[in-house]
Amino acid sequence: MDGRRGNDDGLELKHLRCLVAIVDTGSFTDAAMELGVSQAAVSRTLLALEKVLGVRLLHRTSRTVEPTTAGVQVLARARLLLAAADELVAEATTGHSRLHIGHAWSAFGHHTTEFQRRWHHDHPETELRLVRHNSSTGGLAEGLCDLAIIRSALDLKPWSHALVGYEQRYVALASDDPWARRRSVRLDEVATRTLALDRRTGTTTLNLWPEDERPAVEHTHDIDDWLAAIASGRCVGVTPQATAAQYRRDGITYRPLREAAPVPVHLIWRRQDYHPATHAAVALAIDLYRKSRRTHTEQR
Repeated sequence: MDGRRGNDDGLELKHLRCLVAIVDTGSFTDAAMELGVSQAAVSRTLLALEKVLGVRLLHRTSRTVEPTTAGVQVLARARLLLAAADELVAEATTGHSRLHIGHAWSAFGHHTTEFQRRWHHDHPETELRLVRHNSSTGGLAEGLCDLAIIRSALDLKPWSHALVGYEQRYVALASDDPWARRRSVRLDEVATRTLALDRRTGTTTLNLWPEDERPAVEHTHDIDDWLAAIASGRCVGVTPQATAAQYRRDGITYRPLREAAPVPVHLIWRRQDYHPATHAAVALAIDLYRKSRRTHTEQR
């Protein structure tokens, strides 16, 4: 691993497990018992690790074993690496018992809790995890999830996808903004303000307004940056209803935006090697959005 020191052997997980076992048990003898090897093998493995890293890791006396300064640092990293390796093995061996659904800003908005509850009831054999990742594909392209919820203007051709519903647009304002006292705001009024805009993962583009009637823009980097800019009072934001449902903050008020087209909500997934629970997740999301739309229509 470290050719600069002339070592032919690289770092292995067994080296790290040996170091952790020695420190946790407090002796080479007990570490050998825990690992199921001889005490001599423990000594050789530790020596090999110190050779690879080029540093001494343990102070050893007749009664105690204590990590050196370098050993403390290596030990902390070793625990993280071993935990990640164990998680990798667990995920690989459990197959499809866990479903990861990614999103950049919001999951299913005010449907999120109901989606989780119904999934747990209907599919107890498949653990559901919602993963937030600040990318245009909500972590799907990065391999961090099995499906992703997409609201931005993304090219869907590379992915299998399904339209699950639509969400009304809202204006996000500082709570002391004069508009916060109103019931709603018109789209053309937003053009008179500075708009907080996230080009990477946001759902809003300047194409909502005619070319000669577009608002001034302040670009942000993620949802937290976007919220901070709005709470400061220097910007307003335009966002789907899901953001208003999942990101209620002191100092932020949301009001419905009139005269603006709703935001389509898609689920996307890989064409090849897709999760067996994909279609069940899509069906549940569609059902929740359809019921919400029907309830809204009846109330009107």
